[in-house]
Amino acid sequence: MRRLVMGRLNVGFRGMVALAAGLSLVGAVACSPTNLEGMTQVESETAPVQRDPNTLRLLYGRSVATLNPHLATGYQDFEAARLSYEPLASYSQDGELIPFLAAEIPTEANGGLAEDGTSVIWSLRRDVTWADGEPFTAEDVVFTFEFIRNPEVSAATAQFYEGVESVEALDDHRVKITFTSPTPAWDVPFTGQTGMILPQHHYADYNGLNAREAPANLQPVGTGPYQAVGFEPGTVIYEANATYWDGRPAFRRVELQGGIAPYAAAREVMQRGSADFAHNLQVEADALAALEPDALGQISYLFGSQVERIMVNFANPFVRTEAGEQANPQTPHPYFSDWRVRQAINLAIDRDTIAQELYGPAGKPTAQLLVAPEEYQIPDLGYEYNLVKAKLLLEQAGWVDSDGDGIRDQGGVPLEVLFQSAVNPVRQRTQAIVADSLKEVGVAVQVSRVRVDEFFSANPEDTNSLNHFYADMQIYSIGNESPDPATYLGWWSCEKIASMANQWQEPNNARYCNPEYDRLLAQAKAELDPDQRTALFQQMNQVLTTDVAVIPVVHRALVNAVSNRLAPAEFTPWDASTWNIKDWAIAPETQTEATE
Repeated sequence: MRRLVMGRLNVGFRGMVALAAGLSLVGAVACSPTNLEGMTQVESETAPVQRDPNTLRLLYGRSVATLNPHLATGYQDFEAARLSYEPLASYSQDGELIPFLAAEIPTEANGGLAEDGTSVIWSLRRDVTWADGEPFTAEDVVFTFEFIRNPEVSAATAQFYEGVESVEALDDHRVKITFTSPTPAWDVPFTGQTGMILPQHHYADYNGLNAREAPANLQPVGTGPYQAVGFEPGTVIYEANATYWDGRPAFRRVELQGGIAPYAAAREVMQRGSADFAHNLQVEADALAALEPDALGQISYLFGSQVERIMVNFANPFVRTEAGEQANPQTPHPYFSDWRVRQAINLAIDRDTIAQELYGPAGKPTAQLLVAPEEYQIPDLGYEYNLVKAKLLLEQAGWVDSDGDGIRDQGGVPLEVLFQSAVNPVRQRTQAIVADSLKEVGVAVQVSRVRVDEFFSANPEDTNSLNHFYADMQIYSIGNESPDPATYLGWWSCEKIASMANQWQEPNNARYCNPEYDRLLAQAKAELDPDQRTALFQQMNQVLTTDVAVIPVVHRALVNAVSNRLAPAEFTPWDASTWNIKDWAIAPETQTEATE
């Protein structure tokens, strides 16, 4: 009897949540691609515009919240910080380590890499100063580690340094990193967008609970090619760093503007010429293709690690524990605790239609969560769209349509799910396609659309965030930050479950827990043999797929629009798009437009 009453309460709460979500987004659902909720509407004219040729203009879907990458609230913060801050090294498109603040890449031959995998020594460039003239030294690297690992700081990048025991300055230009155990992932700390180095002399007084009060968070003093000189909601203004170690960059000024809807951003580059770069254009394929004829720019497609995935909640999002916590593993999900229900949902995802109709050249249907580097993929790991099998699994699980209303039920509880996503035209179309298929197999779907800044928020008070996950299903895209996927695959470990105790900061928002998976993860983290490690990553990829711990849908390309007036720039899936902005320049055929 208690189970039946709880089920009825759940249905009521789901209905109220869905109704509230629907009412709050009536206006957003009806918006055109150029005026989505939370986005800035730009001018509608399509005629080319005249502007300062010495200014580089970058457009993003979300507004920058901080220029401290270790306090980042989303990709836009890393992108913006990367103009001013640099890591020791980063990865090119093919995964090769490229030195930035490091003088060279550590190897066993040059004495930098310990043979047993317990430590690495980085040699630093000697010609680098901070933008205020202070010398860059190994002490800045040491301080950055102390800042990241300080629990009072709650650094967004802390997970990438969990295996580090200590960071020591051997002298001004050599720094030694010692690991808690032998590790093949020695190149993760201080590399890529999660490895940017902070100036000790600007953050020493803010290494604690006051970290977010540091003036340098909005007025950074970095080693990078551009330095921020103006910061206001939605816009960051940069000027060239005249003392940059790799020579003065090509542009005098950079304007980075956020809060621009993806379609509008693409149009500004492709049709109006009012911007040079538009980032992460999740725009329907047909709409993007319509901008390409006679365009003033090019669309760049880069397939990296990003996978658009549907997460299923392993905890009941509508029942609270005695402590008042929602979505706690102590209250297992009433449907998704059963593998047959999860697999039925998986079989009802029409990946081919989603990829072809919505993504076009920007997406490939996939059943794999780990898609890059390619050697970690499982060649024969396929997917199936089969509504007949889905119906059979639901019937085997005891879900039947007892009252003929088209919705399956069990013990008086209807089989309905609340499916949430951030406001985005492609994701809304995806939700609709999924909802139609689920309806055919007898699952009712209530769609919730959340403001972008709320959905991706790291603020514990934002209960609509993807880490709170107060829904049955949710969809978003993410992937591994570096060619080494150990940290990324750790997001499905038991210890990484997001909860009230950790302020919902841990990445396992599905609350999935599998001891066998955790055993494979522990092995992979310590395995020094590359072939054995690859096999372990493939096994983990297989477990997540077979267990339907997550439902991969589309392998997404990073889609950027780039002005024809720029010389070709290399993008990488392992860092921010601005990773090599120091090398961005005006194309030779248009250089006469620029003035000194």
